[in-house]
Amino acid sequence: MAYRLGVDVGGTFTDLLLFSEADGRFWRHKTPSTPEDSSLGILTGVEAICKDADVDPSEVDVLLHGTTVATNAVLEGKGARVGLIVTEGYRQMMQIARSFVPGGLAGWIVWPKPEPMTALEDTFEIKGRMNATGDEIRPIDEDDIRAQLEKLKARKVEAITVSLMNAYLNGDHEARVGELIEEVLRDVPYSLSHQVLPEMQEYERTLTTVANATVRPVVGRYVRNLRESLIKSGMNARLSLLRSDGGLMSSQKAEEHPVNLLMSGPAGGVTGAIWVGKNAGIRNILTLDVGGTSTDVALIENLEARRVRTTEVGHLSVRASALDVKTVGAGGGSIAYVPELTGALRVGPESAGAVPGPVAYGKGGTQPTVTDANVVLGYLPEALLGGAFNLDREGAKKAVQTVADALKVDLFEAARGIIDIVNENMFGALRMISVQQGYDPRDFAVMGFGGAGPLHVNAVAKLMGSWPAISPVSPGVLCALGDATTRMRTEAARSFSQLASTTSQDEIDRILQEMAASTRSELMEEGVEEDDITVSFEIDVRYSGQAFEVPIEVSLEDLRAKGIGWLTGRFDEEHRRLFTFNMDSEHEIVNLRAVALGPVPDLAAAKLPEGNGDPSDAKIRDHELWMSGKMVPAVIYDRSRLRAGDKIPGPAIIIEMDSTTLVEADCKALVDPVGNILITLKD
Repeated sequence: MAYRLGVDVGGTFTDLLLFSEADGRFWRHKTPSTPEDSSLGILTGVEAICKDADVDPSEVDVLLHGTTVATNAVLEGKGARVGLIVTEGYRQMMQIARSFVPGGLAGWIVWPKPEPMTALEDTFEIKGRMNATGDEIRPIDEDDIRAQLEKLKARKVEAITVSLMNAYLNGDHEARVGELIEEVLRDVPYSLSHQVLPEMQEYERTLTTVANATVRPVVGRYVRNLRESLIKSGMNARLSLLRSDGGLMSSQKAEEHPVNLLMSGPAGGVTGAIWVGKNAGIRNILTLDVGGTSTDVALIENLEARRVRTTEVGHLSVRASALDVKTVGAGGGSIAYVPELTGALRVGPESAGAVPGPVAYGKGGTQPTVTDANVVLGYLPEALLGGAFNLDREGAKKAVQTVADALKVDLFEAARGIIDIVNENMFGALRMISVQQGYDPRDFAVMGFGGAGPLHVNAVAKLMGSWPAISPVSPGVLCALGDATTRMRTEAARSFSQLASTTSQDEIDRILQEMAASTRSELMEEGVEEDDITVSFEIDVRYSGQAFEVPIEVSLEDLRAKGIGWLTGRFDEEHRRLFTFNMDSEHEIVNLRAVALGPVPDLAAAKLPEGNGDPSDAKIRDHELWMSGKMVPAVIYDRSRLRAGDKIPGPAIIIEMDSTTLVEADCKALVDPVGNILITLKD
């Protein structure tokens, strides 16, 4: 029997989900993460989940892994020391950067400019030059290049970036520099800009390539260690890693182009939500991934997640495709406080983290958090699953009472105030990716996952007017499910930079076909059958003179039949949706892109046994919680005992191994055929 194993490494826990391709059954497991070496936590989890499922590790065909190794290397400044080779006259490119300062008009006064990812003293110029059409106007001098490489060698750099002017049009000079690096600095990894990002705008191309070089040694060591450790444990599974754009790449490709992994972590939840939506018959979804310190939100339209052309991690913004995920500092560990100056309640972005964590966890936490407020209100029962895990409700009450005293209100009003504020913060993030992008949230469902997502999804759905509110199967390990159920993806891009009025349709057709062939062969090298590969195309268009472009998805058939006028008309429609206006300027075609996708894994969700609509068999006990200004009776249910078709009136709490779902008093829940909980307003 064939199995797929999804592994998602978080800051506190490593989530694993083992999926049987034959019958859709799955097993889940959480194990503490091991930040000093993530592979140790993974191996512990692999051993435990295989034992639970009575599966030999050798039976696992594919291990699919979402990782924050590259993200953490950037955020913590623990990437490699990078040497940079540039064209003569461009040594200070990284220091000049772009004249953008975040904040208000006088933001530059207080803004601490981030240190460039490569130091000026590690940047060296070489002779040689390509012109704006990719023709050589000055040859390179190999003796000069060797001399500069010897200087880099003396500076003990750990990785090298080569980014020469106009290399996106002709990479011959960069390729020769790469060959010389192999001669002079044999074991030092290097990244060439025309391979990493063959697009115009030298600063963005250089920054993206430097970011790739910075994390390359770190990711390379991690991937090689993990591969070797898995083999020693008896697992011969093919290892693939989740890209920032929600596709998969082989571990070998991940070692070469780790810049595509910078948002690998949040992408897992979005791809998992797509799989859940497909099985539930829901095509438009707003995702709400609530963790301990933050909430990630994304928009899925017609089972396709929105993507952006930039990946942002901390102050770093690189040109690499990523899912359009927005983050807000609102999570289960967010701390509630009342500043003396204003006397108004605030929640987050500071978090109690995993240690000491919320007061209710009994690990030494002293400050009131969102989790403590949920415990006080009765939304998180203090004795879960017959007492397997106990929360300190009295401690939580004492902590929240400090907020109540500062506000001069009742304990329960203060606790509900904390929840209302954190829900409003999540609501604001969801508006950013829906209303502010021209989408009506009433056309979407909201799916809450992560440890705390299902606790808040009902209230957030009310604020958004988005129904149903969905608590998916295994919400706490949905990121690992996403890793296990996505498909291989690769892309190729090329700068074009011509006015639409002077563009030949045949030329666009030829370039797109060349890139399609290139991306197909790349996936075939990774073991994907040619007949299983589909290729889609994107063309970046802007009004002439604009500084940004809008990607338009096209098919070759439509482009051939309807022409460039159809493409610019599509752009006008999208521009009006995004910005509410159009311009009279000429259209400019900026970049062409081909995206090759492997087959969609045919992994159906396992069906639940059919129930009779009565959830009584899943009832654990009666309960009281605070809602609508008073204590009201509620029922606690065990999710593992619910059946398809069970109808649960609110208020109710549904508990499971990795999460808790809250159904509010004016709502009801229905268990769908595959076990998702769909919450709607009562009639």
